Amino acid sequence: MRVVELTTVRTPLQPNVCLVRLLTDDGTIAIGEAFWGADAVEAYLHEAAAPVLAGLDDLAPAAVAAALRPYVGFSGSGAEVRGNGAIDLALWDLLGQVSGQPVVRLLGGPLTKSLRVYNTCAGYDYIKQASRQLSSNWGLPESGDQPYEDLAGFLERPAELTRSLLGEGYTAMKVWPFDRAAEVSRGHRIAAAELRSGMAVLEAIRAEAGDQMDVMVELHSLWSLKAATEILHALADIAPYWVEDPIRTDAVDGYRRLRERARVPIAAGEAMSGTRGFKPLLEAGALDVAIVDVGWTGGITEAVRIASLAETYGVSFAPHDCTGPVSFAVSVHVAAAQPNCVLAETVRAFQHGWYPLVVDGLPTVENGSVTVPTTPGLGVRLRDDFLADPTTRTRVTRLH
Repeated sequence: MRVVELTTVRTPLQPNVCLVRLLTDDGTIAIGEAFWGADAVEAYLHEAAAPVLAGLDDLAPAAVAAALRPYVGFSGSGAEVRGNGAIDLALWDLLGQVSGQPVVRLLGGPLTKSLRVYNTCAGYDYIKQASRQLSSNWGLPESGDQPYEDLAGFLERPAELTRSLLGEGYTAMKVWPFDRAAEVSRGHRIAAAELRSGMAVLEAIRAEAGDQMDVMVELHSLWSLKAATEILHALADIAPYWVEDPIRTDAVDGYRRLRERARVPIAAGEAMSGTRGFKPLLEAGALDVAIVDVGWTGGITEAVRIASLAETYGVSFAPHDCTGPVSFAVSVHVAAAQPNCVLAETVRAFQHGWYPLVVDGLPTVENGSVTVPTTPGLGVRLRDDFLADPTTRTRVTRLH
């Protein structure tokens, strides 16, 4: 079996997503996805990855991953790694389709029929305008009352948002109330008033939910060690489920020192790539949870290695998924096959917003849990009406 055509699919619904379709010589269509810096990823796929695929007749994911391994850009989550990740996702989808098995089964699972999910409290247009993690790119609405505009919800109405989530069966949520303060000082100082403002959000959530809601606090790697230490000390009072990416993840010694000073669980890793990226933090004993973005780390092939490595250190695994619909399906398959997975991530604004306009077959989220797919491959397919929409743009490279 050979790949005869590589197609990238772009949409104004979310300019940061680059969907990938691989067509094989027997007519099978498999899909993957890359998120973030989609223009660069698209160029890489057509100009660099496609010629390599053209020369391969063995489409085993590990074999293709080895053939696509870049000479530069291999140590992070750059365009090469994200592009290769999209191909890897599609190849696992292909493998599942031709074998008649869901990807979770190919990975040795499932260990469970459903997974608890946490809601990342983003809104409908979160990080849509640019590949920047800035408050100016949060996509906050100017007006209107949309039911799942959860970013504005946690900033302005945290207790109300918490009631809404509890009402839908969610028992875990993630918020980031300190990011704007980091932008003021470039992360080197948090003023007392800024700390109180962020803590007020979290205290309102805890007051409303009590112990019914696990609360994750995202810090987006924006802080210095000193400022992060201050925030983590304050957070101990609300007993977070974890505090995520308090400082840059390449600051291994900083994480070790933060672990010595902090009394809260620490999670990190969504922007790291590969087992070699995670190993120093694991060796330092700095992590309680390894957060792995399956696409950003190079695909399923590498993500399951990271999950296994984390387990050898007694560290939990949780997939990052504040990206696109194919990645959501992927994260569910991967998570359900890992014995150290604690829960999966979702964004209900995306689930009720642009996801169903792009794909059919999304894993079902209900009562705070997601059902593990049982259909062959990843189980999601691009919608015909989405592909036919005049605003949907495709680019095709024919390989044979």
